Amino acid sequence: MSITVDKDTDTLPERIRRFPFPFTDDQYRYSANVQPAHKKVPTDAGAWGAGLIDIDEFYLQELEDRDQILTRDPSRMQVLPHMRPAVWDTIATLLPTMAEENPDIMSFHREGNACRWQNKLQGLDIEFTVGDDGSLPMGPLRFLGTQIQDDIVLLDIRDNTMWLDAGLVSFAADWSFNFDVGMSFLEIHGPVPRVKEENIISRAEQFLMRLQPGEQFRRTNWTMTIGNRLDTSTETYPEWGPDRGTIATDPDMPDKLHLRVEIQHLIRLPHTGVLLFLIRSYLLPLRDIAQVPAWRERMGRVLAELPEDMAEYKGIIRYRKAASDWLLAG
Repeated sequence: MSITVDKDTDTLPERIRRFPFPFTDDQYRYSANVQPAHKKVPTDAGAWGAGLIDIDEFYLQELEDRDQILTRDPSRMQVLPHMRPAVWDTIATLLPTMAEENPDIMSFHREGNACRWQNKLQGLDIEFTVGDDGSLPMGPLRFLGTQIQDDIVLLDIRDNTMWLDAGLVSFAADWSFNFDVGMSFLEIHGPVPRVKEENIISRAEQFLMRLQPGEQFRRTNWTMTIGNRLDTSTETYPEWGPDRGTIATDPDMPDKLHLRVEIQHLIRLPHTGVLLFLIRSYLLPLRDIAQVPAWRERMGRVLAELPEDMAEYKGIIRYRKAASDWLLAG
């Protein structure tokens, strides 16, 4: 499908032009939808996906939000003992990439295991030693979580399956990292409707376990969120769950109801062979979606056509008709 970007999109805010609008058809079904990383994707408003670690206008705010979340709930970050080397493998993989993709604001230098990392956005200039947890002021995984907006999940591969054995997840979308730690890949995805019947998860797992060290892929996922909040974990459900029952009749629905899109990068770490999942989440309210006519119409049709069981699982069953009606009303 070819996309023609309207000449007027240059006047759209950056948050819209960079948004990874996920729908390429008028209906949506679960699929692996895996594609190579580092591939720029044009949209009707702009483009996304040229780099691995996206740094946008919300960088400092989202990292501040993460710090507050982890302070309140330290269980959002866990590393089983055998995963320490994978955490350092992740740092040694991501920081050089960030410096390469953002040379004006970041730099990384390494000699042996001695590293120097500079981040001008934070006024940070720090030296550390790969493999030495004490060389970073807060430990390696927590430090990495102060540098990237993505959530971090590390899957160990053993017994011919994958196990969630480490991660830092502050922005979960209606799931609990603390609950899932130690589970297998298939156990984690067990509640998702249709995936067992269509064999999607087992095929995805086999694909991921065949990745070679250093290979990088990505996929998209989406849901909807009420309010401009990334933390919709099950632990915080009392704070956001009740809004699902009232948003359909709220006159401010177009401003409060957000399309949430995750870009999930899938990386086989080069030294440990552990599978790294990076989950970067983006929010855009319906009011902004509607500024791109093609998006307004496509999303309206997707919501109207979405099967009941999928709408129920995504938690949008009570308001998806109201959202679709508003979008399609033009």
